[in-house]
Amino acid sequence: MLTALKTFGNTIVTAKDSRPVQLCGVNRSGLEYSSPDAPGSLSKAGFSERELDEVAGWGANLLRLPFNQDWALARSSYDAEPYLLALDWIVEQAALRGIYTLLDLQWLDAVSPRGTLPNGSANFVPPLPNLESVQLWSQLAARYRNHTSVLFDIFNEPHDPLPDDMHELCGITSDGHIYQPVCRRVGMSQWQPWASHLIAAIRNQHPDALIFVSGVDWGYDLLGFPLPATENIVYSSHVYPSKKKRWTKAFGQLSRSHPVFLGEFGGVETDLDWGERLLDYLQARHIGWAAWSWSDHPHLIKTYSNFEPTAFGALVRAALRNHRSS
Repeated sequence: MLTALKTFGNTIVTAKDSRPVQLCGVNRSGLEYSSPDAPGSLSKAGFSERELDEVAGWGANLLRLPFNQDWALARSSYDAEPYLLALDWIVEQAALRGIYTLLDLQWLDAVSPRGTLPNGSANFVPPLPNLESVQLWSQLAARYRNHTSVLFDIFNEPHDPLPDDMHELCGITSDGHIYQPVCRRVGMSQWQPWASHLIAAIRNQHPDALIFVSGVDWGYDLLGFPLPATENIVYSSHVYPSKKKRWTKAFGQLSRSHPVFLGEFGGVETDLDWGERLLDYLQARHIGWAAWSWSDHPHLIKTYSNFEPTAFGALVRAALRNHRSS
């Protein structure tokens, strides 16, 4: 069993003896869009023990696992157990290899596009959660409260709705009432009340859970944090080459006083210099990270036949192996 984790100052530490732990690993997408219908989520998404052996061999001690709320939420009209068993299998197999699993609420469902991305593809990452997200985290916190290897990333990427996202934007008040914001923008005033409700849902079932909270602007911007209650809270930024705001302003400054993590970062071959600078910046500040992605663009591996890294993947693999040996 992996040791439980907590926060102390601006650091993640072991709960038992307060040894510093820097979590570094990869994102493994797939379960957010691989439905639980036969032959099952795991086979559709291509998960295997061999793959997890490779992730461990790279030196990862963390696997960030995006998932789909609609398939994980147990309710009277739907049996979530087949999908949840897929999550269980990954959690257990990762823990056997010394890897923590960071459960990431990536999509609310797989049938409601949230506008169109600049590359023309449909976006399924919602701007904000909904009331079912509160129920979901309560269920998952109860399911995994005795699994010390499970960590909780409450909502992937709060962001302004895309121009052609026709869904209603729902804010929430401190007492749990839903309202429609006058302006279709998602800043800290819209996101932080949601974050507080999701954290409370987890805490009610799992008081000692280590909880990760993303920033706004697609997860990037942590300016405006911390939240009032900060015990066992890690603030998570998502960093890609397109983000122009300085790293120190977006997340580096907060890391001086509170635990900060990069839930996502990634690039392609032309981004290697950028990636090296970012990794050096993170290492100097003892900020952990999870590279995107083992299975989706921008990729870390070329094929599943031999798990040969892409150019950016080789950069990530070298950083993981250096982290493991340090």
